[in-house]
Amino acid sequence: MRQGKSLVFLAAVLLGSLFFTYGRAYGAQTEEVKPRVALTFDDGPHPLCTPRLLEGLKEREVKATFFVVGKNIEGREDIIRRMDEEGHLIGNHTYDHVKITGMEAPKACEQITRTSEAVEEITGKKTEYIRPPFGEWDKTLDCGFEMFPVLWSVDSLDWTTKNADEVVRRVMDQVKGDSIILLHDFYDSSVDAALRIVDLLKKQGYEFVTVDELILE
Repeated sequence: MRQGKSLVFLAAVLLGSLFFTYGRAYGAQTEEVKPRVALTFDDGPHPLCTPRLLEGLKEREVKATFFVVGKNIEGREDIIRRMDEEGHLIGNHTYDHVKITGMEAPKACEQITRTSEAVEEITGKKTEYIRPPFGEWDKTLDCGFEMFPVLWSVDSLDWTTKNADEVVRRVMDQVKGDSIILLHDFYDSSVDAALRIVDLLKKQGYEFVTVDELILE
């Protein structure tokens, strides 16, 4: 009789162990994957807006992508350095914020190369990702080095208004998983809106990544 009870006890222990092991494995497999989104900022660095934005992103532990204009770098090297040190991706937005389509190839490449060299001098890294101003990219352009054009899927149109509420509403109405959000780190209202968007999307379970993580994975 005792032997029978021992066998029942042993079977219960074994079944419990199996449920624990496979239950954990099944739970891990069915764990919901967080939707991802990339915040991108054009036209900086701005001497006041960009540092305030960087501080807000740091507090929220969020990484973003900055497409910088080369002529805006001089005198603001410390901002570029901070972007890099805090894990943000630095991209290229040409030197003079010009439309490169229709330009002669050497001039277009000069716009891109000068900005990349300015960033490399500060961070030791070239800019591999480029956002062509006005979203117009020449697919035939060959500057002798690899360039990945990055456009966007959510346009905040923040440059058209100084109303942060309107910018937040416009982004939140369009955003979904794997969205690339276009903002500018050149306006106080855009910084306010960006940080509010981060807080709202975090509450909805979004994960923030740099654009290379969306494009290359």
